[in-house]
Amino acid sequence: MANDRPTLFTGAGGILGKWLRPRLIETYGALRSTDIVDFGPALPGEEIIIADLADAAAVDRLVEGAGRIIHFGGISYETSFDQILSSNILGTYNVYEAARRFGAGPIVYASSNHAIGFYTRDDRLDANVRTRPDSLYGVSKAFGEDLASLYYDKYGVESACLRIGTARLDPIDPRHLSTWHSYEDLLRLIEACFNAPRLGCTILYGVSNNDRSWWSNAAAPNVDYRPQDNAESFKDVVIPDGDTRDMEDPAVKYQGGPFVAADYVRRKA
Repeated sequence: MANDRPTLFTGAGGILGKWLRPRLIETYGALRSTDIVDFGPALPGEEIIIADLADAAAVDRLVEGAGRIIHFGGISYETSFDQILSSNILGTYNVYEAARRFGAGPIVYASSNHAIGFYTRDDRLDANVRTRPDSLYGVSKAFGEDLASLYYDKYGVESACLRIGTARLDPIDPRHLSTWHSYEDLLRLIEACFNAPRLGCTILYGVSNNDRSWWSNAAAPNVDYRPQDNAESFKDVVIPDGDTRDMEDPAVKYQGGPFVAADYVRRKA
């Protein structure tokens, strides 16, 4: 039934959203795009609705009549809890609750690597590890994963929770050699989620086929994601003199990078 309804894309006004929108229209047809601020004219085949996801009535209007949902809306950086609560926690709840009531979905939810940011760079992770958020932002993403689990187990709303690494055109930092997710591979991941014969509630790592990746999607064989890009091709630009960083610096030691380092109090042995 989702194929007969427009795809809802929250958080469509950002740099990544602007790259994805025409490609989502090409793949899925009618697109209902939303953000909290005006982000320009609609593309052919697109309906734009300006809305605050913390406003439940506004979210109802977004979700009613929609099919697939790509929920990328919210704050993507560390800030005050009040702002994160409104945008990422309440906003995500409103999306899931409206999807339940209006029969929309499945949902591809933009979680984050910051939900597991306190694992070290020596750890190798799959979807079965517990969350270890590195920030209030990371806590909000762990909440979203738990909410997706509840709404699948109790109401049958299917989701893919994408622990996205560093989504950008090119890697520019040594950490990105492990975390980079090219735009093209992110699109491939979204498409693989919607093509899955059974999505359930699946956690996946949003990462390209990087030689130095810390993350594996082996625990999610139901989603046939085949990334094609590799950050290693940028190694000579990113670390021309080799990796000279202090490996005990919390921004280097832990997978969450600078999100860990902010306000970090070094624990005594």
